[in-house]
Amino acid sequence: MAAELTAPELIAKHRPTLDQALEAIRTRAYWSPHPEHPKAYGEHGSLDAAAGKAAFDALLGTRFDLGQAGTDDWVGGEVSPYGIELGVSYPHADLDVLLPAMKAGQRTWRDAGAEVRAVVCLEILKRISDRTHEFAHAVMHTSGQAFLMAFQAGGPHAQDRGLEAVAYAYAEQVRTPGTAEWTKPQGKRDPLVLTKDFTPVPRGIGLVIGCNTFPTWNGYPGLFASLATGNAVLVKPHPRAVLPLALTVRVAREVLAEAGFDADLVALAAERPGEGIAKSLATRPEIRIIDYTGSTSFGDWLEANARQAQVYTEKAGVNTVIVHSTDDYKGMLSNLAFSLSLYSGQMCTTPQNLLIPRDGIGTDQGPKTFDEVTADLARAVDGLLGDDARANALLGAIVNPDVKARLEAAAGLGEVALASREITNPEFPDAVVRTPVIVKLDGAKPDAEAAYMSECFGPVSFAVAVDSVTDAVELLRRTVREKGAMTVGAYTTDSEVEGAIEEVCLEEAAQLSFNLTGGVFVNQTAAFSDFHGSGGNPAANAALCDGAFVANRFRVVEVRREG
Repeated sequence: MAAELTAPELIAKHRPTLDQALEAIRTRAYWSPHPEHPKAYGEHGSLDAAAGKAAFDALLGTRFDLGQAGTDDWVGGEVSPYGIELGVSYPHADLDVLLPAMKAGQRTWRDAGAEVRAVVCLEILKRISDRTHEFAHAVMHTSGQAFLMAFQAGGPHAQDRGLEAVAYAYAEQVRTPGTAEWTKPQGKRDPLVLTKDFTPVPRGIGLVIGCNTFPTWNGYPGLFASLATGNAVLVKPHPRAVLPLALTVRVAREVLAEAGFDADLVALAAERPGEGIAKSLATRPEIRIIDYTGSTSFGDWLEANARQAQVYTEKAGVNTVIVHSTDDYKGMLSNLAFSLSLYSGQMCTTPQNLLIPRDGIGTDQGPKTFDEVTADLARAVDGLLGDDARANALLGAIVNPDVKARLEAAAGLGEVALASREITNPEFPDAVVRTPVIVKLDGAKPDAEAAYMSECFGPVSFAVAVDSVTDAVELLRRTVREKGAMTVGAYTTDSEVEGAIEEVCLEEAAQLSFNLTGGVFVNQTAAFSDFHGSGGNPAANAALCDGAFVANRFRVVEVRREG
């Protein structure tokens, strides 16, 4: 059967976007081809809000057939954090059948070359983008994100990260020319002449182990980095967040088939309740690349045991903000309140520890004591979330019972500066919605250290009193070195303090933001410009996205011919 999408057509359609992405990662300037506003969709084949909601509703209670090799059962069981049973069943794979089928398509995919692979990936992303409203509901009802966040983070921002990975993958593959003529002079004798061909070859099958909170945002970088470098990709979603990645796999398979490639280059590995296939999958010899987002314990296990694979992990960290001084006290409080509240703190980048000198800080409103700062921050969070409708739009829903249990236990760890309260969601009365808790701790007390030196994922923050800003800087260093951090924030008007904090983050490889008081927040990063993680501290062994994230997903094989 002839390809419905030819390479020249795809190159003509998507090469301009690829070139813009390449320029964006070079300049690090703002750029995105994916609109953030929901009203931007509904033309040129994309689904508008009503059509996207209808498409999502039509999926509920259905069998999600992908037509992939080796299906031996149907599994499901997702329940939305908003209280809706999705009722979708997915193909369960006989891996002894599916994995060989996936590998069989790699030769043609490899031989297509870096440019064709890139534009096929861009066609996949374009079709996903056209269905952003549908994907947003799928992300919302598996992650617990509020709709607008699910739309933006699960839609255009995730698509940006996927495109960014494709751009880096393409750049690394074409760094070496495809062919070179090599001539070495031999004096009076004839020169030595060789023709050398250089081919990027895939490592093997990539495994993407999805997470519950950001299934597309965290899943797309690894998926598209592996696919663009010639590898087949097996997607193993989190059991509570299958639908967004199943939709992704379906779109990818459709595009691959239309472009004349084997649809089994991308497949889904859904699991039965309690089956826990990640460990057995991760150590299979066919799996040569693993992308994982989740707990430190399993990430460490993968790094130690999946020896046959190149493993990329984003694990847990203890994100820290040092509060020393500010020339915009109101703006600082507002910015921090939003950062602590967004998606109920269920982000790997949400600040946890606020290190504040016990003697207080300097501000444009005069000196503020430790107690005043914590009380004012509590009021800022209360003010932000005082209206229940706005609170629901910011907080979303608690993603699982473990987060709720940590939130409830946190109040017993110290003096509560801000108590968490329950909020009712009128549209989804079964949703568990809670405002953040802020707990005051004395950084000098050993019993407090056990709390603030452990990640407490969810809407929990600790205001930690330290003896001085010097102590804060040293505690920051120890925290990043021992526990890792995806983000670090700092507020200071002192250039020496700023320099000391920056030096710690450079030495310990932590991404740092200074004096955020406006519409940019420490827990948000922009594709093509910001690096998510560094790969240089225990929170993650890779960054999204840089050359190191893609370059080891392929190898360059050289063939030399004489004459």
